[in-house]
Amino acid sequence: MQWETVIGLEIHAQLSTQSKIFSASATSFGAEPNTQASLIDLGMPGTLPVLNAEAVRMAVKFGLAIDAHIAPQNVFARKNYFYPDLPKGYQTSQMDHPIVGKGHLDITLEDGTVKRIGITRAHLEEDAGKSLHEDFHGMSGIDLNRAGTPLLEIVSEPDIRSAKEAVAYVKAIHALVRYLGICDGNMAEGSLRCDCNVSVRPKGQEAFGTRAEIKNVNSFRFIEKAINHEIQRQIELIEDGGKVVQETRLYDPNKDETRSMRGKEEANDYRYFPCPDLLPVVIEQSFLDEVRSQLPELPTQKRERFQSQYGLSTYDASVLSASREMAEYFEEVTKVCGDAKLAANWVMGELSSLLNKEGLEIEQSPVSAEHLGGMILRIKDNTISGKIAKMVFEAMAAGEGSADAIIESKGLKQVTDSGAIEAMLDEVLAANAEQVEQYRASDEAKRGKMFGFFVGQAMKASKGKANPGQVNELLKKKLEG
Repeated sequence: MQWETVIGLEIHAQLSTQSKIFSASATSFGAEPNTQASLIDLGMPGTLPVLNAEAVRMAVKFGLAIDAHIAPQNVFARKNYFYPDLPKGYQTSQMDHPIVGKGHLDITLEDGTVKRIGITRAHLEEDAGKSLHEDFHGMSGIDLNRAGTPLLEIVSEPDIRSAKEAVAYVKAIHALVRYLGICDGNMAEGSLRCDCNVSVRPKGQEAFGTRAEIKNVNSFRFIEKAINHEIQRQIELIEDGGKVVQETRLYDPNKDETRSMRGKEEANDYRYFPCPDLLPVVIEQSFLDEVRSQLPELPTQKRERFQSQYGLSTYDASVLSASREMAEYFEEVTKVCGDAKLAANWVMGELSSLLNKEGLEIEQSPVSAEHLGGMILRIKDNTISGKIAKMVFEAMAAGEGSADAIIESKGLKQVTDSGAIEAMLDEVLAANAEQVEQYRASDEAKRGKMFGFFVGQAMKASKGKANPGQVNELLKKKLEG
């Protein structure tokens, strides 16, 4: 039987506010346990929440960026459940009246096609605390630093049909929230987490299959692996005569498997009701207009501009606009050197390779955009060849200064004096007289292979400093002659 996968994702983005959603407690990561939890976060009797206006602004910003309906009036509700890391016994969230309604996001698939993924809603809520199980000798410790941290939960329509599409969608959301400056997207620190709702159905069937939810997956790689494992598990279960149970599962990256965590609750299990401590939030048109005017150029807009303004391919433009920092770096390099294609090649090639090797983000690059642009200028004016440029780049990465300073101090200036190149070629050909005779006696196909040998000898003799274009041109004349 042929199966179709149906996937819907719930992404929790931690908003980059300086304080929590209902209290003045700090939200910075890595503080000592329970040092950033106020009486409000602890759920002490008599305390009252006060809504963080910046969290509302950030949610509206996101809604406008996905072309969504922004609710003129949205309401906070209490979601009741009992966990040790939820001291109030309920989570303040939004149920029937979320701040952001239906919207959409376009993703680019591996074959270059664009697919539109519907977004059902995005709502504001508070995070819970964290249960810690290590080093407590059979007990659990509770850290409430994260309790009350503002989250934007982004719920997709079940429009995703494969693990790769799911990753492309999460990456697009990740890029968008970082462009908007509303979330740092640090998945390792839990700033962006994903719940994956996965089901399968026979191809051609309209009705959805029973779904299982994989909770709190925190890397692109794990999202792909968790979904693929769950798809396989469900298909094998059904084909063996079993039934998929609606439940919440956890993904174990060490064993590469999902395992049951608890039965999946329905909305009525949480006994939602409007929060009596918080008034409805009214969004006025003037506020929407103000937030809209502050929107930056978004990833899709930047990609389209890179294609039209710089003549880049869809692939190059997509890679360079994937993060705001990468896009700004590329544009700075282009501004210095005046050649977008060369800038794109170096940023996506040598620079990205260096950053991957060192485990660095683009904003931590040891080679500044100004220095890289300056080096590309020296390639363009034939001061150095592409091969020597790699040596210069390595020296810049090691902190040896600008391209001009390195070229000067190491004597790397390219030889472009045709007289000097001719004299060097004469020596090379004289030292390889037998090969010259063989070349002249060979047919066109063999000559092509042998020509590379002479070029290699010439570049070796010049220690890589001879202009490759001139070497090719003069060498051909001498061999043909």
